[in-house]
Amino acid sequence: MIKRYTRPEMGRIWDDENRFRIWLQIEILACEALADLGVIPIKAMDAIKERAGFEIGRIDEIEKDVKHDVIAFLTSVAEHVGDEARYIHLGLTSSDILDTCLAVQLTQASDILIRDCSDLLNALKEKAFQYRSAVMIGRSHGVHAEPTTFGLKMALWYAEMERNLERMEKAKEAIKVGKISGAVGTFANCPPQIEKYVCDKLGLKPDPISTQIVQRDRHAEFFTTLAVIASSIEKFATEVRHLQRTEVLEVEECFSQKQKGSSAMPHKRNPVASEQMCGLARLIRSNAQAALENVALWHERDISHSSVERIICPDTTILLDHMLARFTKLMANLIVYPERMKENLEKTGGLIYSQRVLLEMVKRGISRDDAYRIIQRNAMKTWQSKSDFKRLLENDPAVKPVMTKGDLENSFSLHYHLQHVNTIFQRVFGESVPCACHHDAKAEASANIPSGSHES
Repeated sequence: MIKRYTRPEMGRIWDDENRFRIWLQIEILACEALADLGVIPIKAMDAIKERAGFEIGRIDEIEKDVKHDVIAFLTSVAEHVGDEARYIHLGLTSSDILDTCLAVQLTQASDILIRDCSDLLNALKEKAFQYRSAVMIGRSHGVHAEPTTFGLKMALWYAEMERNLERMEKAKEAIKVGKISGAVGTFANCPPQIEKYVCDKLGLKPDPISTQIVQRDRHAEFFTTLAVIASSIEKFATEVRHLQRTEVLEVEECFSQKQKGSSAMPHKRNPVASEQMCGLARLIRSNAQAALENVALWHERDISHSSVERIICPDTTILLDHMLARFTKLMANLIVYPERMKENLEKTGGLIYSQRVLLEMVKRGISRDDAYRIIQRNAMKTWQSKSDFKRLLENDPAVKPVMTKGDLENSFSLHYHLQHVNTIFQRVFGESVPCACHHDAKAEASANIPSGSHES
């Protein structure tokens, strides 16, 4: 994991101290359960709880010889406990400790990622309401289509992130599963009561059935969820990149006072944060692929998944934590240019109203096919000559008998395209839309939309 992407809280989940602390907690809880069953003497249990400890340096030293991390850990713990250490790890296998610990770590990571998703949702909601009426051109295939608002774009992202939050919460529940079932999952040397006791204390669910390991379809579900969230961020970031292009320049990443965009060109202000988001999303998707490859293991267990997870578990959670935090900051500080949006809206000379004119002509008795040909003919002239689309329609002999100048004027209405914005907002946010004083008044004025004309 590249160190500069690691945020301290998420990074600590994956450090040796936290991992070995969880291992020790699992071992002690198993001993408590065995003591309750009378398998371990109470005095021995008391001694284990009092003396149990570990030293990371010593574990590393032992592992160089034994080539087994859990054995090295248990040896270090035994050096602290003394004779009573013979009761530690009684009837357990390494994966009882490893998989149960991983479930705890991924649950801890999930809590941070869920909070990150909520933070981004708050930032998107704020932008959505701030620019609810900031009219801009909607694009399909990268080409001007029909009017929308920047607030609707933010509301769309909000709805997607709301789904991602739900996915993340479900993924957390799916991964909150531990196992203390022994070498091949039969509980032969460690009864199910031990598993239930340990998992209950750790806030986990006992796996209903396991082999030597928790089955990796659970982990695949978890990491594909993270990949979906990363892909959403990439989608949002890609849009920011497009909207920041010089030819468009409708939004822009915040450019700090001392920031420099290029070693060669002092004028450059590049969407570097958004570009980073797109690159890191590729890594997270590739890690999800590795998690999917881990599902198929030999028989009751092999360790081909282990080396993969030592990389993808910390890397993916740390990267997504970084992505969510950085994109939230990007959105909170995003510079929006409503006036530029209006300029771009007018670049095609009114072509963006072609569908409305088509529908109005059909209403007046012209066949759809004939109306389409008439409007397309004038639209192509507008493209080629950069003339005014409405004026061409007004002067077209095929249009004059059907639509008056007043009819055409009404067909070129921004308000018509935005009449259901508030309804969409109510559907997305599930609450009443704020009064006009909360809107972007400047954008409304530039779009010629009266403040009082919104739906309540």
